[in-house]
Amino acid sequence: MIETATVALAMFFATIGPIDIAAVFAALTSEVSTKQRYTMALRGTLIAWGILSVFFLAGESLLKSFGISLAALRASGGILLLLIAIDMVFARSSGATSTTEDETLEATTRKDIAIFPLSTPLIAGPGAIGSTLLLAANTEGNYYLQLVVYASLVVILLFTYICLITASQIQRVLGVTGMSVISRVFGVLLSALAVQFIFDGIQQSGLLSKL
Repeated sequence: MIETATVALAMFFATIGPIDIAAVFAALTSEVSTKQRYTMALRGTLIAWGILSVFFLAGESLLKSFGISLAALRASGGILLLLIAIDMVFARSSGATSTTEDETLEATTRKDIAIFPLSTPLIAGPGAIGSTLLLAANTEGNYYLQLVVYASLVVILLFTYICLITASQIQRVLGVTGMSVISRVFGVLLSALAVQFIFDGIQQSGLLSKL
């Protein structure tokens, strides 16, 4: 159970990226009042929580309806996470954990960014959704482990909200270098988890025994 919580917290932290999101949020809300900033942060986090909760609760049914096996999900999810981890290690932006250039340009013209791009794709992006599906499926119907994974998701979302409302302070304290260091450290951890998921998926698929 402790191992599940550790893995879930690390994966959600890496794929959601609360500190990176805080930096983007600070830049996009530099000209709005503190009250508006707090309101957008709360709404964006709650909407993202709703999106990820839907995927967490309906993930198994969704996979079955498409005929996707757990082995395939582990392997494909591992590959997606590995690509994200590589971008984190090299401090590069990717559409899986951040906005693209076009999305950022569109966001700068919006007065309210709570739904787009804050809730999605910044918080509930492809990486976070993939992690939610993968971790939920990995519990294999164990309700205690499901509760641990969901609690880990809620903890990271709460931390994300705190980062959003203190975005300016975090940016001043850590700076660009500090945020890059944190991103790189979690990128290394995420890459190891991603490779393990790929190995587990291949092993569970039975391909090795056939060969």
